[in-house]
Amino acid sequence: MQRPVHLDPRSPFVLDTHELGRRPGSTRTVRRTVEAPQDLGTDVIGIPTGTDLELDLRLEAVMEGVLVTGSVRGRAVGECVRCLGEVVEDVDVSLTELYVYPERAAVAVEDGDEDEDVRELVDDLIDLEPALRDTLVPALPFQPLCRPDCPGLCSICGAPLADDPDHSHETLDPRWSALSGLVGSNDETKES
Repeated sequence: MQRPVHLDPRSPFVLDTHELGRRPGSTRTVRRTVEAPQDLGTDVIGIPTGTDLELDLRLEAVMEGVLVTGSVRGRAVGECVRCLGEVVEDVDVSLTELYVYPERAAVAVEDGDEDEDVRELVDDLIDLEPALRDTLVPALPFQPLCRPDCPGLCSICGAPLADDPDHSHETLDPRWSALSGLVGSNDETKES
């Protein structure tokens, strides 16, 4: 478990939990629109940097720390894996993350229960960005499609098959190419 040295309270992804105190059961809601950070996605689809992410969260003090639950909504933009056209997909994921008090994290380490995925409060502040990435990125489609029945591109010329459903090429199977010469000479003998 790595403990950040300092969090910037002005960051839109840093939430202050001071007003919750350490009273289990006390809650606070956070609703805000923030700009998406860089590299929030995969090579083929992601939330563009600077676009809106809507956070609708509930912070609840529990014995171990602060439980954050809620939803994150945004719009992912990517590339269709079949035709390379643009894919735009609305994303709405549920977020559930426990941020433990530093002394609870220290007890877990002493007991040998150290877990690298444990997130820790730093001076009553929560850094939401890593949890957001861990929740949002796996929810994006692994192979995005512009539409479920996308026919893709022509394997010969690369033309989009959705633009011309009857698109085809006259191709002769190389195994039959020797016979094509016979068909032409046979037609010539009939004419004479």
